[in-house]
Amino acid sequence: MYYVYIIECLDKSLYTGVTNNIERRLWEHNEGIGDDSYTKSRLPVKLIYHEEHKFVNDAISREKQIKGWSKSKKLALSNGFI
Repeated sequence: MYYVYIIECLDKSLYTGVTNNIERRLWEHNEGIGDDSYTKSRLPVKLIYHEEHKFVNDAISREKQIKGWSKSKKLALSNGFI
């Protein structure tokens, strides 16, 4: 299973990603793993949305779609309005 997720950073910015292990990936974000990670300087982060996909290509396609959205549309998704 693959997951598309949105996390909210301390500065209220949003990050969208894909993973096959959401718990591990959230932990990695909060540990600041990755020298050039967007979230590293915006800790802590919290998971505000995720969805499951059977195929990685579907998850990547959905991630790209969501990344193109405005912040308000991403928040609407996370609040169940989309």
